[in-house]
Amino acid sequence: MAASSSRTYTLGFWLMCLSSFLFFASFNLLLPELPEHLSRLGGAEYKGFIISLFTLTAAISRPFSGKLADTVGRIPVMVFGSLVCFVCGFFYPWALTVSGFLTLRLLHGFSTGFKPTGTAAYVADIVPVARRGEAMGLLGVTGALGMAFGPAFGSWVATHHSLNAMFYCSSGAALLSVLVQGTLTETLPQAQRRRFSPALLKLNWRTEVLEPRVLAPALVTALCLFPYGAVLTVIPDQSRLLGLVGSTKGLFYICYTAASLAVRLVAGKSSDTYGRVPVLRWSAGLLAAGLGLLVWSPSVPVFLAGAVVFGLGTGLNSPTLYAWTIDLSHPEHRGRGVATMYIALEIGIGLGALLAGWIFANQPGRLPYVHGLSLLCVLAAVAYLLRIQDTGPVATPGYSEPSPEPSPEEVV
Repeated sequence: MAASSSRTYTLGFWLMCLSSFLFFASFNLLLPELPEHLSRLGGAEYKGFIISLFTLTAAISRPFSGKLADTVGRIPVMVFGSLVCFVCGFFYPWALTVSGFLTLRLLHGFSTGFKPTGTAAYVADIVPVARRGEAMGLLGVTGALGMAFGPAFGSWVATHHSLNAMFYCSSGAALLSVLVQGTLTETLPQAQRRRFSPALLKLNWRTEVLEPRVLAPALVTALCLFPYGAVLTVIPDQSRLLGLVGSTKGLFYICYTAASLAVRLVAGKSSDTYGRVPVLRWSAGLLAAGLGLLVWSPSVPVFLAGAVVFGLGTGLNSPTLYAWTIDLSHPEHRGRGVATMYIALEIGIGLGALLAGWIFANQPGRLPYVHGLSLLCVLAAVAYLLRIQDTGPVATPGYSEPSPEPSPEEVV
């Protein structure tokens, strides 16, 4: 359906949201149990590779998924990503060595390198530009719900049935995602479509890897996602040091997720009304405030308040960055534009996790330095956002998609 349709949320949009929920539930379903599983295989010292290997292949595959989404089609790219989840989930029970397990984690990362790229491009194709931010917010809600549901359901299955049953449930959720995608209609114009061939995997690194139009949102993405990688790395230890153990050890994530989901329902629409950059300034300010509370956090209430404020900033930030990226992408290069933003996302999260682990080094006194570095990154994003104009489309008459060749001013 064309983006100019009077119907904003079609059946195709809601089916895409369902597919996104199933996909994110699939690979997040495994996460709580994988560290202990790797320890039983004899690889306790390699726990850090569970996420890093997954992230590595996700980042590497982004340029390929972006090119294929713009040439072969959005749906084939999404199907491939979901099929990777299906196959990997099925083979985890057979990966009985440390090297086999880590190889599977490396391959599993291709799933997130493909599926979200195709999804964002597809939704941009079917939603009117004046409602794009709102649509990205709703899509983000379903993905976040999948990320929240997956770990809880996975741990329940592993506890009441078996670890292998959990792996097969992950595989089954991915297969359901594929089946939902099979009901959708391809949105890439027929004139742009090409039959897949290995030659399409050959990239021109100067013109096909990064989309210059979206360098501004990519930079903001990297700076604002750096804290997320750092938080994932140190929050479990900070929770324990504050006395949050047992059933209370996940309180930070509960508060963070609840705040993020609540604000996503209105965040995207606000950027459609007031503009992408103004909303991003507020979201980065909230992220900075949340990190400031985490730097201090002398008690559990302050710590959890930091989780809420940080979650509000994330919920406001994420759909707006998606919408801004798509605004600036040429319609023929939407896949590449989204892939560029995701590359920046992986770099931000990866560097945040890496530097947080290095700075913290299991020394509680260094926790403020971890959050302080994250705060500096977000403040750099705020400074950058304050000096640029809003280049995305507020819902105003007369907006048209960008022309194929960007001017130097449009690049930044």
